This record gives sequence, C-alpha cells and structure tokens, in this order.
Amino acid sequence: MRGSADFERVDEGGGTTLRFTGNLSLACLRDLPDRLNAVDGPVARLDLSDVERLDTVGAWLVHRFARDHGSSIDGLEADEQHLLDQVAAAEHPIELPRKAADPFTRMLGEVGDAIYVAGSTMYGLLGFMGATTIAFWNVFTHPRRFRFNATVHRFEVVGVSALGIIGLMSFLIGIVIAQQGAVQLRQFGAEVYTINLVGRITLRELGVLMTAIMVAGRSGSAFAAQIGTMKLTEEIDAMRTIGVSPMEALVVPRTLAVVLMMPLLGFYASLIAIMGGGLLCWISLDIPPITFIQRIREVVPLTDLWVGMIKAPVFGAIIAISGCFQGMQVEADAEQVGARTTTAVVQAIFLVIVLDAFFAVFFSEVGWI
Repeated sequence: MRGSADFERVDEGGGTTLRFTGNLSLACLRDLPDRLNAVDGPVARLDLSDVERLDTVGAWLVHRFARDHGSSIDGLEADEQHLLDQVAAAEHPIELPRKAADPFTRMLGEVGDAIYVAGSTMYGLLGFMGATTIAFWNVFTHPRRFRFNATVHRFEVVGVSALGIIGLMSFLIGIVIAQQGAVQLRQFGAEVYTINLVGRITLRELGVLMTAIMVAGRSGSAFAAQIGTMKLTEEIDAMRTIGVSPMEALVVPRTLAVVLMMPLLGFYASLIAIMGGGLLCWISLDIPPITFIQRIREVVPLTDLWVGMIKAPVFGAIIAISGCFQGMQVEADAEQVGARTTTAVVQAIFLVIVLDAFFAVFFSEVGWI
C-alpha cells in the first residue's frame, strides 16, 4: 500500500538533508507543498531514495524546492531522473499580459510606429532607387546585358493591354467633368467655358494622374506580386548564383517600360477624356464637335500638354520602382506577397499624388499656369 508523501529533516555534518518518503504524486501530496514552503534555512541535499512513486507534479515540486534552496537531489532511479530532467528543461518564464495602456498613450504609440515604418520604408525606397540607377548605368555601359525581349513584353503588358480600361475610364471622366462643369457654369450663363474646363484639366492634371493611378493598380501590383513570388520560390537567389543581376534582369525592363509608356498612355487618356467631354457638350449644350475642337485649340495653351508629358515619366518611374521594391521585400511566406502587393499600390498612389502637388506648385512658380 502506497503511503502519502512525507519528508523528515536530518541535520548531518555536511548540512541539512530532507528525506522524502511515500508517494510523490498529485493524489498523495496533501499538505506537503505548504510544509516545504515553511522550511527555513539552507538545505544541502534532497534524498529521494525511499520515494515509492514520482509523477510530473511531484518532480516539479522537488525541482522548485531544489532550485530555490540550491539543494542537490539524490536517490532517483533512471526513469525518475529522466522525468526530473524533463521538468527542469521545460521550465521557462511566462510573460504576463501587459496592462492595457490608456487610449491616448496607445494612440501615441501607434503614431510613433507609423512614423518609424514610413521613415524606414522611404529610406529603403531611396536606396532601391540608387540601386536601380546603378543597374541602368551598367546596362548602358554594357549594352549586351540589355534584355530587349523582356522589355518589349513589358511594353505590351503595361501599355497595349491597358488601352481598353484606360480609354474607358478616361472617356467616363471626361463626361463627368463636362456634366458637372456645365451644371455649375449654367448658373452664370457661362456654359461655353465648360470646354476650357475639360481641355485644361484633362491635359494638365487628370489625364496623366488618373492614368498613373490605373497603372499603379494594374502594373505596379503585378510587379510586386511577380517579384515577390520569385523571392519565395528562390528564383532570385538562383539568378544571383548563376551570375545574373536581378536588378538588371527584372527591375530595369519593368522600369524602362513604364517610364516610356506613361507619356503615351497619359496623352491617349487626355484625348479620350476630351472626346468624352466633347460628346456631352454636343448632346447637352448643343455645341457641335467642330466648335468644340476650335475652342479647345484657342483656350488650351501648349504648356498644358508639356506639363502633363513632363510629369508622366516621373510618375512611371515611381510606380515601377515602388512595385519592384515591395516585391523584393517579400520574405517567409505567401501572405507577405499579398501584403507587399497592397503596400506597393498604396505607396505608388501616395507618392504620385505628392509629386503631383509638388509639380503644381513648381509650374505655378515658373509661370506655366
């Protein structure tokens, strides 16, 4: 019959010893933990040679006492010693849940985290722009490295395949601008100035800006997803292993394609938007197409076209570099591909709008208004 767990204190020449007897298992411990907590003074040794049975709870109790009092443990059989070693190895501190911060402190922390992430992202993006510039220089000085077929393929994907959606979007935007402008100008009997509004705002701002947003959502996201997937499948590491630069093979063709196609797409979008506005003016304001075109030529200065064409390649470079940069940041798992793709689109659109505001102020200062 197995008895309850117990111990006795023996003072020997080498120090105090606690000799345990009985069944050191959960069902038989009873008041043993409280009695062990009441033991005062140093205990040199724990003798478990007379213990009948030892389970995990008993092993943890003995281990904790020996740890707190610096005691050695003797008298265990091989299986019991293995159990004690496993209990000791499993010991690790548990992090207690932090006390919830007040809303103001939590808001400040979130703002600080957002500022840090934004700063580190901009720093990394600037570094990636520098790496892209170096890759372009290497390709320029070593023309044989230029991947003509890959670049032409990107021309088709970025430009030709996007003509339909960009044309439809621009046509509808032209109609909306003309309709809203006509409604407001009718109050002053100045419906004819709807032509001025459509012509100038599409060529100078909305044609290129909306095209950049569409290209960011369509091509910038594709760049991030493609390169991110290649990172996960270790294709980029394989390219480096065989001596192929990923910047020259992947980033340069994509960036060059978007930079060259953006002015063409922006000009195309502006023309389609003007056509949409002209159609509404013809239907709603009884302004015939020939009059509309003649008025456009009179009121829209050539500088508006140059403003749009100057902004377009800059927007294209930002979109391509943001997409490729976020794709290169993918690590660990497929979930990051989606996250980085979303970040690439948001980052590109944000930077495009910021640069558009900068260009607006700059061209206003130089007199191109």
